[in-house]
Amino acid sequence: MTVFGCRGCGGILTVPVSRVALPVHADQKYGNGPGSLPPALETGTFAVDPLPSGPPWRRWADLDAGEIEALGWYAPRFSVSTGPVGRVLLTPGDLRGAIIAPALVGDSACCGLNGGEPNMVCITCGTPVAVRIDDCGRRQATWLDPLTTCVTDDAPGPRPILDWADLIDQRPGVPPCEPGGGWNPMWAAAVASALAHLLAASGGDPMMIPQRQVADVFQPVLDRLVGTVGTGPGRTLVLAGPGLPDADGDFALIPEHPQTGEPWPVTPPMKPVPLAWDAWRHLAVHRPPKPVRRSVPIPPEAPPALLPGYRFKPDGQIFLSVLARLPEVRQPRLRAIYDRSRPSNYSFYIF
Repeated sequence: MTVFGCRGCGGILTVPVSRVALPVHADQKYGNGPGSLPPALETGTFAVDPLPSGPPWRRWADLDAGEIEALGWYAPRFSVSTGPVGRVLLTPGDLRGAIIAPALVGDSACCGLNGGEPNMVCITCGTPVAVRIDDCGRRQATWLDPLTTCVTDDAPGPRPILDWADLIDQRPGVPPCEPGGGWNPMWAAAVASALAHLLAASGGDPMMIPQRQVADVFQPVLDRLVGTVGTGPGRTLVLAGPGLPDADGDFALIPEHPQTGEPWPVTPPMKPVPLAWDAWRHLAVHRPPKPVRRSVPIPPEAPPALLPGYRFKPDGQIFLSVLARLPEVRQPRLRAIYDRSRPSNYSFYIF
């Protein structure tokens, strides 16, 4: 288990936590409330962001090609962070020894704390150590500042790395439909990331998806992005992973291990397309119930919907940010798709 503390005084800042992979929806903003989104992590876990974050920010036009590529960007952005790497994501309840400092809370938020720069300080020495976020449409989160915090204790913990078979048994997927009938924000993020990787792998070619549970989610969005398959054979996207029989296709939608981030291996020439575990597991394992004979009709509002009734829109911010970090976005067809977001300064894709 890992414990984080203040670099300034050595004070303890967290309960013991176990490391997991950084989820694609870690820093998600989805809609405009009311209220914030649930935390991206389970309690007792933490994840590390390997990318630069926070100030200083540089405008795209002020960076040369070498600086841009060194920061891991391959398509334009309005501005990019050149701040430190290694900020640590926690669920807010796992933080100890730090409080919100009113003097550090900015005024850019709507209904809560929007983050940006540290707004929490160590109660022992007053050093700014973390960013608390709970604004409407944002994930409830605490991000430790990598410049002012450090690991104070790191030892094996009680959470072993599960193998793929144990994941199937112990970590059920998340349904795409929320109790209120809307799309789950985690699905919007997971599918957005997978779409970016699929476009990069396929060069933006039209796609056929033979498995219905996958096609229901991905096919309409793909058709809007790249068009439909004509009279030719087309290229195919299939579901692959633990517990599934071998499938024949050009691209495989595979799970990422939620603890390690490792992708499920596939055999070339099939190309992998990673998808967050919680979405992949639901697609791979869930089967809609078969209808049974009834003497009394079921009211239409009684059975829960398997998919929301309105058009699925992946997370436009996550789609653009993932696509912009893939070298393949430089290909003309993919760059044309990316540039459709130009009216919003490459900050949000409207599906």
